[in-house]
Amino acid sequence: MNKLKLGIVGCGFWSHYQTAAWKELSDQVEIVALCDRQLSKAKAQAEKFSINRIYNDAGELLKNEQIDFVDIITDVDSHVPLVKLFADHHKQIICQKPMAPSFAQALELVEYCDRKGVDFYIHENFRWQKPIRVLRKMLKEGLIGTPFKANIKFCSSFPVFDNQPFLAELDQFILTDVGTHILDVARFLFGEVDTLFCQTHRINPKINGEDVANVFMTHGTGVHCYAELSYASILEDEAFPQTYVLVEGEKGSLHLKKDYQIVYTSKESCEVIDASPPVFAWSLADYALIHTSIFECNRNILSDLCGEGRAETTAEDNLKTLKLVFEAYRSAKDNLIIHPLNS
Repeated sequence: MNKLKLGIVGCGFWSHYQTAAWKELSDQVEIVALCDRQLSKAKAQAEKFSINRIYNDAGELLKNEQIDFVDIITDVDSHVPLVKLFADHHKQIICQKPMAPSFAQALELVEYCDRKGVDFYIHENFRWQKPIRVLRKMLKEGLIGTPFKANIKFCSSFPVFDNQPFLAELDQFILTDVGTHILDVARFLFGEVDTLFCQTHRINPKINGEDVANVFMTHGTGVHCYAELSYASILEDEAFPQTYVLVEGEKGSLHLKKDYQIVYTSKESCEVIDASPPVFAWSLADYALIHTSIFECNRNILSDLCGEGRAETTAEDNLKTLKLVFEAYRSAKDNLIIHPLNS
């Protein structure tokens, strides 16, 4: 089998780990070139991963390289022009989340790629975390019967701005950064959302956007889900970047707790299941859980590109998550209960 040729655009914090994850799939993928507006970043990353060609202009990459697909790992404001550029050249596209700065622009990108006949995917990896996958499997097996109530929590005081200082400049922060992940997990576990209500805070005076958001959702499956997002919570037992999930059903409960332990409780017994993910040698300790899910997300998209399976995180599917994100902002701004499917 011939390897698919990949170009990577963007050589910032996350790009190093997404590149490492692609290297784990080197039997099917060859990274032929890197591109970043700051050529020095592309050069440093190319040296680290033994990639021969670098660019500071995506158009020049397209002009000089034969690639099958691109992984766009850049800031959100660059997504619209970059996706359209590669779609115009009929390259298959993976784009970092959030897809676009607004829902209207995201919808435009999905329709644009469809007209061009280009496959378009979003690198949404939280649903690929092993504890989340195990939890969903247990729900599908009916261990707790029909779920009716859930709490998803991603709260800590982790200094996220140290590694990604640009986040402090965003006018819309935690919902676009973490909310895209957590609201996608809510959809993945409990189905589509019928109504939502959101409230936000800005606690850190040195940032522009909100660093706390609380979203209450009712799902079409009947589940009431409360999602808590915070980078301002100073807690007794923090475990960034782990997501905690409690699901209550008619026959019991499932509780994803610290260090990937899932507690299954019924009236008869209580059992603990270890859902620890594998760890790659290149993983950074604080982010190891996410790095493993990056690999799984890449592998799933690659299976679709190779015609061997179906990708879960298509751009078309991700529109449903992004709709929740921007409707959450509207809910918080206007103090409204929103019906996303009807808005």
